[in-house]
Amino acid sequence: MTAEEVGTQAGEPWTVRKILSWIERYLSDRGDTNPRLAAQWLVSEALGCSRIALYADIDRPLSAEERTILREYTRRRAAGEPLQYITGSVDFRFITIKVRPGVLIPRPETEVLMSEALSELKPRIDEWRSFERESLLRRELQAQMTAAGASTTVADNALKQALEERGNSTYNSEAVIGANTNKNEAEDNPLTLPVAPLPLRFVDACTGTGCIAASLAREVPSSSIIATDISAEACALAAENAADLSVSDRVDVVSCNVLDGVDPNWQGTVDLVISNPPYIPTDVLQSIDQEVTAFEPRLALDGGEDGLDVFRRLLDQAPALLVPGGVLAVELHEDCLSQARSLAAAAGFDDIRIAQDLAGRPRVLIAHKPLSTISPV
Repeated sequence: MTAEEVGTQAGEPWTVRKILSWIERYLSDRGDTNPRLAAQWLVSEALGCSRIALYADIDRPLSAEERTILREYTRRRAAGEPLQYITGSVDFRFITIKVRPGVLIPRPETEVLMSEALSELKPRIDEWRSFERESLLRRELQAQMTAAGASTTVADNALKQALEERGNSTYNSEAVIGANTNKNEAEDNPLTLPVAPLPLRFVDACTGTGCIAASLAREVPSSSIIATDISAEACALAAENAADLSVSDRVDVVSCNVLDGVDPNWQGTVDLVISNPPYIPTDVLQSIDQEVTAFEPRLALDGGEDGLDVFRRLLDQAPALLVPGGVLAVELHEDCLSQARSLAAAAGFDDIRIAQDLAGRPRVLIAHKPLSTISPV
């Protein structure tokens, strides 16, 4: 039986159990490396449920429409098309994003890139979270004290006690003057909101689906992100994913080559430049699984002779964008990290380290713009 004939034979009905078994055997015969998982993905997508839910109703007959959808899915998968393109989505960290042919499919290695970058930014992120918690607390207490007609002294003591109870040590009556409040007004009102830290700014170069930019926006609500890509298809999809995840107000997708189109006003204000660029050396690309090379865009894969073509552009352009101490985080091919470290050092970056992916291979380079470019006397 061919993929086109699935679910067309007369007699015994095609149940979830039967279709799972048949698709698994069919894909296995055609060299699928994990046919059982592929069958589960395809059937769950066609039925609009989770893979776990398939087994809760394993003997349910499939409708004619569901069988028609599965015939097409099975045909595409048997031809080697990636599952993510067939189902149209992929999970990335804490979000689900759309994927489509013409744009690179996010990998687990890029989740490692995100984790490593966020760990470097933890002090800045914690500063913002502390500010947000304290601002909320001050607003709550302000409303309570105003409603109760409390005096300034009572309000001040209530704030100190509340901050201590919540483990917040940032209270300082000398340092809570708001941006639009003069010192005398602040002394009269100790609940004036504290001055906000500088905004967090991130640039995601070669954004692809926008998975990094959208994740940063969701996980760091105080951030603004510029996401760039040279591919019009990628930019359109990244903008669509940002809108679907309700972060398009903080993710600006720019069509440009690497960092060329970043707002000039962002020069010297960016905390993080992060990128999963094309990084597979051209010769290595010839040996990559055909499921990748036959379906995913070469533009997003080929990193040039040594895999570092785009990385060199990042080294040239990122320093002007980064604040002193700012972070450059880049995913690279495992064979390129040693050379990449040397190039980053030669470009003036310091505190450079290499992080491994989930398989224990060198995968991510983290480097910092020096805090000062002045040599000690």
